[in-house]
Amino acid sequence: MLGSVQPQQLPVRADGTIRIGDLHAAVKADDPHFAVTRLVSIENTFVGRILRPEYQDEVVGFARERGLATHLDGARVFNAAVGLGVNGGRLAEGFDSVSVCLSKGLGAPLGSVLVGDAALIARAHRWRKMLGGGMRQAGIVAAAGLHALDHHVERLAEDHANAKALADGFSGTKGLTVTPPQSNMVFVDLAPELATRLSEALPDRGIAASFWPGGRMRWVTHLDVDRVAVDEAIVAVREVAESQR
Repeated sequence: MLGSVQPQQLPVRADGTIRIGDLHAAVKADDPHFAVTRLVSIENTFVGRILRPEYQDEVVGFARERGLATHLDGARVFNAAVGLGVNGGRLAEGFDSVSVCLSKGLGAPLGSVLVGDAALIARAHRWRKMLGGGMRQAGIVAAAGLHALDHHVERLAEDHANAKALADGFSGTKGLTVTPPQSNMVFVDLAPELATRLSEALPDRGIAASFWPGGRMRWVTHLDVDRVAVDEAIVAVREVAESQR
């Protein structure tokens, strides 16, 4: 409760969007029994799915109509921009604040950036200080972030191509159902028994993937994953999936 925030999650459709009608329905009545609705926040990309700017415009329009502030969780917003072939600024249009991660797809060692007007950033500085989030001698961190912004945005297309190659390589493998990627994430559904075997076998081969409950794998391509690594992962997964225990 440090931020006096009471978040309310809403159902997300398969394409990563929330129905505008659901957003309207979630705005609380002016009643002392309820928290006051003040902000709508969406994420792009969302679980690897790219939200189109036209949808974001709808969300911003809804928020303006209802008198709400807007925030874009843009941890991987440059992946979305590259995937859509638009400037990153287009995806930030209309939002009161945007957060961007420098260490995920962009490959910096650490760091995120909050973007907003001068008044918002002044308040953010105060909250950061209150929560102990300040850093000393942070110039070297900023330098890495600037390098990432200058040199690693356009190369995100390589990560997307590697994700597609990974998905294509997994497709047709016994026991795997692959969701075609839109950006740098590949999701694979499989039987829990096979998920257990892969989770045991892949680390021994120096391969890391995320295993989610219910038999789902998430693969993320990034700056440190080249096509050779993609091919090695495909071979390893196929061998384990097609082997008999």
